[in-house]
Amino acid sequence: MQTSRRLERLGSGVFDRNDRRKQLYRGSAAAKVRPLVDLSLGSTDLDPPPVALEAMRLGLDRPGSASYCLHAGTRPLREAVADWCDQRFGVGVDPDEEVLLLVGSQEGTAHLPLAVLNPGESGLILDPCYPSHRGGLLLADARIERLPLRAEDHWRPRYDQLADSVWDQLRLMVMGFPHNPTAQVGEQAWLDEGMARARRHDLVFAHDNPYVDLALDGEAPALLRCPGWRERGIEFFSLSKGWCLGGYRLACAVGAAPLITALRQLKGVIDFNQALALQEGAVAALTKAPDWPRRILPTYRERRDRTLAALARLGWQAPNPSMALYLWLPVPPWAQERGWDDEQLAATLLEQTGLALTPGSGFGEAGCHWLRLALVRPVDELEAAVARLKPWWQHQC
Repeated sequence: MQTSRRLERLGSGVFDRNDRRKQLYRGSAAAKVRPLVDLSLGSTDLDPPPVALEAMRLGLDRPGSASYCLHAGTRPLREAVADWCDQRFGVGVDPDEEVLLLVGSQEGTAHLPLAVLNPGESGLILDPCYPSHRGGLLLADARIERLPLRAEDHWRPRYDQLADSVWDQLRLMVMGFPHNPTAQVGEQAWLDEGMARARRHDLVFAHDNPYVDLALDGEAPALLRCPGWRERGIEFFSLSKGWCLGGYRLACAVGAAPLITALRQLKGVIDFNQALALQEGAVAALTKAPDWPRRILPTYRERRDRTLAALARLGWQAPNPSMALYLWLPVPPWAQERGWDDEQLAATLLEQTGLALTPGSGFGEAGCHWLRLALVRPVDELEAAVARLKPWWQHQC
């Protein structure tokens, strides 16, 4: 049966490839001896705020809780988002014109190019970046330009890597700091410089910011702090990470009214919104537990520090992340000497030790010598997972 050329360009997603490998491992004899330790997804083991779950429970018991929800029904959540923006960033936001509910921030980054680009127009992404940034541009039949991030630059985007002639052709720029997968918070000055470029070259600046409240060191940047966001900016926020509500798919876009209108029009023919009960949980999280992300930071800080120490004892040196949830691990020299790339190392680690990590090349060409480890298990389990590597690792070295 014929399938579209878009699918060929998309290729297989890194999470889907990993899912297939993990499923094979679960059915193997090795899994009975070494059960799978899945550190490949940013799906936390930490609990959401009880007040949010209670609001959802109460909402589910109301008549009509299974009804469809159109845009008008999302106003209470949009008002809560606007209040949160005021408290969090000191920015006043119009809940009717500048806020849109999303089924995860991934939806927003994937759908925005369809709303603002014509086929053949150019969009810019970071390399590495979250897969939906590239995927959205491919689905929109856009030309993709990449801005490589390098460890030697401390992952700072060097805008002057692109000639002015390239900037003049761009119509959309998609970024995200704090950054997934490198787990670096970034700086407000990086976004300010990006917005200055966007204004100078007349392009839309989209910023994916689901980790805004998970900075372990420093303060996370935000597009809403940039002058000009009401002209050409849109920022995506999520309750998945800071409030541990990933599976409930609760997120929003805040941005320039024309961009929100365009994305709303697209969304109106693609999907509906979450059930009101889930939205009530989100309202409760934002209004009654706004400090929840801050409460979980000490847990992630301990996980980061102790896992990095365990890896260092093993001989696997890695950059210190300033953002919670992930470690960005270089493919070790001995593996590179054998000609192993990140995909082969990830597959071999899973097969030989039962530890599932994410190949960095799934986030772009610049990630091809890296692996992402998600700090989504208790710290003793993380240390035990590293200890499990030791016999195999020493044999390789």
